[in-house]
Amino acid sequence: MSKLEQNLTMESKTLESSLSVPSVQELSLKSSQKVPQRYIRDDGDDVFSTFPSSDPSLTIPLIDKAKLVNADTQQDELHKLHLACKNWGVFQIVNHGVSSLKNMGNQVKRFFDLPLHEKKRWAQKPGSLEGYGQAFVTSEEQKLDWNDMIFLKSLPIQNRKLDLWPQNPPEFRETLEKYSEEMREEAISIMSFVTLALGLTDTKISESFSEGLYDIRMNCYPPCPEPERVLGIIPHADNSGITLLVDFGDFPGLQFLKDGKWVGVQPIEGAIVANIGHIIEVMTNGIYKAPEHRAVVNKMKERLTIVTFCYPSPSMDIAPAKKLIVEGNQQVYKNMTHAEYFDRFFNRKLDESFIDSIRL
Repeated sequence: MSKLEQNLTMESKTLESSLSVPSVQELSLKSSQKVPQRYIRDDGDDVFSTFPSSDPSLTIPLIDKAKLVNADTQQDELHKLHLACKNWGVFQIVNHGVSSLKNMGNQVKRFFDLPLHEKKRWAQKPGSLEGYGQAFVTSEEQKLDWNDMIFLKSLPIQNRKLDLWPQNPPEFRETLEKYSEEMREEAISIMSFVTLALGLTDTKISESFSEGLYDIRMNCYPPCPEPERVLGIIPHADNSGITLLVDFGDFPGLQFLKDGKWVGVQPIEGAIVANIGHIIEVMTNGIYKAPEHRAVVNKMKERLTIVTFCYPSPSMDIAPAKKLIVEGNQQVYKNMTHAEYFDRFFNRKLDESFIDSIRL
């Protein structure tokens, strides 16, 4: 069962909104020695996993996009991609060609460096997750993550709520528009290679991402006086098709659970961390699984990340590919429409695992 689901209460009937909570950046400036009790995770809270850190020799797989597009090296790199998706559910990709990473990172830093009253101009509104604030806070007693975020629906364009798109810094909106388009192209490209790695010749899955939904979450993890007692984000798996993360930290703050151990992702400048979401887990009939991951924080250093959640077209059913259901390999997950999938996710029972709830 997801630790996120275990930790939420039933005070909210849906996860599509979040209660207002204090700015962690402001707490970080004021809390020189102690962390407020509501953020402490080592006092019997089972979300603070006792899984050990892994052998540092374990590293997240690295995929070279240049080798995927080169006919001479494609097959070997596709094999590496298949093993990465099958055994890890996550990989770092280099030589991808997305040009706006650094510029977008600068805009995000400038936004989080604004005074609190200025950031609050784009604060979340009741009944919505979009805007500046926190995600999935459904109770006044709930333990909190050590991060601030701004979450925006980016594509298709008609999904945008521009009243929540910051106008300060001045180039934020323009940069995010370009970044969104480049991330959509990258998602389509990555998914085309993922389906090839899986042995599927049907391009329907990858093509569905051209008309898909793209949501972007920008995170700030401020320095923490007691980093060993808190979590930046609690362990969870993503409900996306694929998630593309850009890390602007210089320490392994992102960790994935592998064989009972947390494995830190060492940031590579200019790389994108791609992980499988529940939708692709369903579509691959469980061959590729959405990995559990979390964020940890640092005593001295701030960490910024930009996370793009990529979903297939709303017209695409969320169901296992028929070619992957063969004799001796029964269908594992239910057939759902896009709407049914999201209805199940946002209105699920909080005492059960989401992925388990959609198994046959």
